[in-house]
Amino acid sequence: MSAPGKEIFLCSCNGTQPLDAAAIGRALGLPAAPKVRSMLCQNELPAFAEGAHGDVLVACTQEARLFEEIAQEGARTQTIRFVNVRESGGWSPEARAATPKIAALIAAASLPEPAPVPQVSYASRGQLLVVGPLDAALDWAKLLSQQLAVTVLATGRAAGASLPAERAFPVMSGKLTALTGWLGAFEAKWSQENPIDLDLCTRCHACVRACPEHAIDESYQVDLDRCKGHRRCVAACGEVGAIDFARKDRERGGAFDLVLDLSRTPWFRMHQPPQGYYAPGADVVAQAKAVAELATATGEFEKPKYFAYKASICAHERSGKQGCSACIEVCSTEAIRADGDGVFVEPHLCMGCGACTTVCPSGAMSYQYPAMPDQGARVRTLLATYGRAGGRDATILLHGRDAGEAIARLARRGRGLPARVIPLEVHHVASTGLDLWLAALAWGAAGVSVLVTGDEAPQYRDALAFQMRLGDTVANALGYQGEHFRLVDATDVAAAEAALWDAAPALGVRAAATFAPTPEKRTTLALALDHLALHAPVPRKVIPLHAGSPWGRVDVNADACTMCLACVGACPEGALLDHPEALKLRFIESKCVQCGICAATCPERAIALVPQLDLTAEARAPRVLNEAEIVGCISCGKPLGTRRMIDGMVAKLAGHAMFAKPGALDRLRMCGDCRVKAMVTDEPGGIDLLKGGRI
Repeated sequence: MSAPGKEIFLCSCNGTQPLDAAAIGRALGLPAAPKVRSMLCQNELPAFAEGAHGDVLVACTQEARLFEEIAQEGARTQTIRFVNVRESGGWSPEARAATPKIAALIAAASLPEPAPVPQVSYASRGQLLVVGPLDAALDWAKLLSQQLAVTVLATGRAAGASLPAERAFPVMSGKLTALTGWLGAFEAKWSQENPIDLDLCTRCHACVRACPEHAIDESYQVDLDRCKGHRRCVAACGEVGAIDFARKDRERGGAFDLVLDLSRTPWFRMHQPPQGYYAPGADVVAQAKAVAELATATGEFEKPKYFAYKASICAHERSGKQGCSACIEVCSTEAIRADGDGVFVEPHLCMGCGACTTVCPSGAMSYQYPAMPDQGARVRTLLATYGRAGGRDATILLHGRDAGEAIARLARRGRGLPARVIPLEVHHVASTGLDLWLAALAWGAAGVSVLVTGDEAPQYRDALAFQMRLGDTVANALGYQGEHFRLVDATDVAAAEAALWDAAPALGVRAAATFAPTPEKRTTLALALDHLALHAPVPRKVIPLHAGSPWGRVDVNADACTMCLACVGACPEGALLDHPEALKLRFIESKCVQCGICAATCPERAIALVPQLDLTAEARAPRVLNEAEIVGCISCGKPLGTRRMIDGMVAKLAGHAMFAKPGALDRLRMCGDCRVKAMVTDEPGGIDLLKGGRI
């Protein structure tokens, strides 16, 4: 719904998009239809300046900067927001049928901003390390030394390169051996490989003149292939001591705020290296771009803390037995590492893709930018408004912040977006998963598509594709036929257009759900699945799934299980339980995330995982997987152990010489006290000892 008191500005963009203001107003619940202008950014700017007060929403993003400036000049605008209805629906062969979508986009844009999230801080004082071939490193170092405190680490010799006449910044030589950290907190280590230490060298030229092989030039580094070992350079250097062919203190290091890596092979090879690290390689254009950014990379910076982590339900590890490592494997910044039974996320390395939250089966890792309640409210508002306006078979098209140009290309070079495809911007396409997608189906969507641009890490696509296959398996099993979830590749405009226009809409739910999204991933999933199951064209109780699924049951081989209950203590989700009054192993299937820690912990290898989705109420209640009868001491009745354990022990020791005497095996069915008494009684004078109280 449109927020009360919000002023909405619609524009037909010189008549190129038909806008049904009356229908839009009804869908938004407005008391009157908003006025449609035709040249809001041109001839009608005075009307905007006059009417832009309070909360303002402009259905145009092209001229956002212009409208913001005018609103600020008027000083009567509290908030101003923008929504793109032109490329999203107005420029399309189905533009006249896109009114429900346009109303939905305006309603979602009118929602309050998500709650602020904690911030991650960086502080850069401009200490820059330039790593690479001497000639290129010196060229850029000279330029950057005007704004930054530069240190050069020259790797290898460069023929014809010479050190600058003025020592304006430190120049080292060596091989980089370690580099860790992020903007404002890099730690570098390198090994001094050349005999000449450039930090000590006075550049007096004495070694160059003394070398008979001309193995030293104005780079003041020894060409070891030409050097014949005369060591005249060492004598010429004298007390300066910059030349040492037997150097022992080779390891050097330092702390830096920024790193410019000009090496052909970058040090950090992950898809997204740390902020503050630039690796343009030998590409001069890329080098110039990196240098331009480095020149402004000083001061204090902040970014959102994109994630929240709840260690108590993390299924990574218990007691040395590894379970789920999905977040570690999918992270493209290597920000996540194992940390005891759980994981640790370095917030300074996290770039906010959210893939870890998408693949996390338990919800221990959750996305906060925005959080699921805010993101879900946006999707729910889109679908509810779309439905009220008469729209059918909606597909939510999730796209990243950088994909706006891709959608614009579709609208300007092709057919644009179909009337039923509703675009929704997210911070990163990898940040949404099954909880939002299945909830969207329950709220009335026919499907969810994700627009990828080719900039994503390869593992993101794999993770999204796996989640989509899982979602379609569940939906199709319940009779919702068709492909509900798909990746749309924006790198090929024609293929993307075909994927959006030519695919028939999948079958959706008959009645839209009304539940609100929750911060707990498994809870939102349960609400969505309950609704989809309730209205399923083909009711199902249990749906078989493929390995790696976040739902499933645990099977226990009762013949092998000794009821040690080690699995109960190992289960991070509380899916495996004991019993307070009896020796029973119980299981709550709805809590199981199929992490496998229980199977890895079981000493008898009696546990097997079976991926499936049980939609019955019984899946949420404890059921008994195995139980054992407790037997007591045959003498005093004190609980002794399970019947199976005692019988097994008796069977194994039946032929042993120690138990050859009649009645000796019965001692195995006694508690420790009664066993001692029985042994003494069998000995001469034992009864007298018992009667005397000495035993």
